[in-house]
Amino acid sequence: MNNLVIDMTHGGVKIAISLAKKRETVYAYDIYNTLKNIDKKMLEIYNVKIIDLEYLKNLTGNIKVIYPVHLPLTKNDIKKYNQNLNYTFLTHHEIIKELLKDWGKNIPKIEITGVKGKTSCVFMLKEILINENPLILSSLGALLYEKGNEKVLKQNISITPANIKETIDLAYKISNPICDIANGNCESQNIKKYNCAIFETSLGASGIGDVGLLTNITENYTIAKNKSNAAIAKSQIFNCNTVVIQKETLDNYYTNIKHKKLNTFSLDNKNANLTVKNVIYDLDKTKVQVTYNNIITTNNKVISGELEINTFAPGKHHVKNVLGVITTCLSLNIPKNQIINGLKNYKGIKGRTNKKIIENSIIIEEINPGINTKTIEESINMLKDLENYYIAIGGDYGITCEEIDEYKVSNYLNNIKQDIILTGDVGAGILKKMNKKVKYSKDFKNIYQQAIHNNKNLLLIYRSDYRKLNER
Repeated sequence: MNNLVIDMTHGGVKIAISLAKKRETVYAYDIYNTLKNIDKKMLEIYNVKIIDLEYLKNLTGNIKVIYPVHLPLTKNDIKKYNQNLNYTFLTHHEIIKELLKDWGKNIPKIEITGVKGKTSCVFMLKEILINENPLILSSLGALLYEKGNEKVLKQNISITPANIKETIDLAYKISNPICDIANGNCESQNIKKYNCAIFETSLGASGIGDVGLLTNITENYTIAKNKSNAAIAKSQIFNCNTVVIQKETLDNYYTNIKHKKLNTFSLDNKNANLTVKNVIYDLDKTKVQVTYNNIITTNNKVISGELEINTFAPGKHHVKNVLGVITTCLSLNIPKNQIINGLKNYKGIKGRTNKKIIENSIIIEEINPGINTKTIEESINMLKDLENYYIAIGGDYGITCEEIDEYKVSNYLNNIKQDIILTGDVGAGILKKMNKKVKYSKDFKNIYQQAIHNNKNLLLIYRSDYRKLNER
């Protein structure tokens, strides 16, 4: 079988090499011309030939084309180079499921996708499953936990599907030191230090999850040069054994999809499997009472009941994430007390959504590369009528597929009574469209000092990769 792996930017090198190790013929198409020299050498070592699509004219028989879901080419665009080949098309997500078909059969596996809330859900689940030594891929890195201690397997790693396999391979190397095997300590050969896995993936899921969680589609942005969109890409979540999905997202985008094990959650829709009975918001601990009915578990039980938790969830969008996490846990038959205690220990994520006190100022940070118009509105709404806050908004463009509607944000901010400070490229763009006078600070760090100096609290809503933010 010939294999053509398209896109070396988003995990294609890992996929190509994994296929080559199976002694299959593999070709690679570097569509964006971003292949690094070290990766070229690795492909050469495994006899992966780098080609352009014209090369397809030289091939006969069957070919498996492996492409990212955001590929700007259609299947017909590829087929036109050789109409006589017998084509099979698989997304990067789907090939990862194929490559991992014999992995993780005896441990619970969770895949998470969505437009918002993915990383927060990962780390809430981490707190709940901490005693299972979770293996994690998230936008904050590939991580392995042992007895509550975090080990960073790789920090600068994207949440492309290929990096699910990369994370598993890194964990294997940690668990199976070459020196031990070389010294004859063969008992170490198949040590597995994790008893569950949580994988955050962009634009869909591979389908290896016992439970796949789709947090939401707050904005159905376009991908693949407007040939597709987020909802289509993320529909791959339905390849998981059990699916947990926000009720509104299901009703808006996936009414045509049938799935045997489907559990919904909602803050507002009482027809969901898990709904809210009562919420008392607080900047430290929000109390959430939920009712759940007819949730189908991974071992085919149907459960109903009530649950009350206290956790860090100062706004509605945070509570929605909590509901998704609770539904995921119930789907996995995780005991109620374990869910309650895990969420009680969740304090937010450093550099994402978290609260801290600097001198006399309360600082609430909402730092995320995926911040968009809706996120800005929901973050500000959680402060309601509190007047002793500066609201700072800004950050960087060009981080994710989603952008910000500056006119919509500026119109919203024109009606906010708190003091507003804009910062960064995002803030500069919004500033030009404001009808009222607001402050601007090029460097977001100065805003912290302003708040502290003036005895003000601060809500910072910043669109950025926190790793880059830390380097400034």
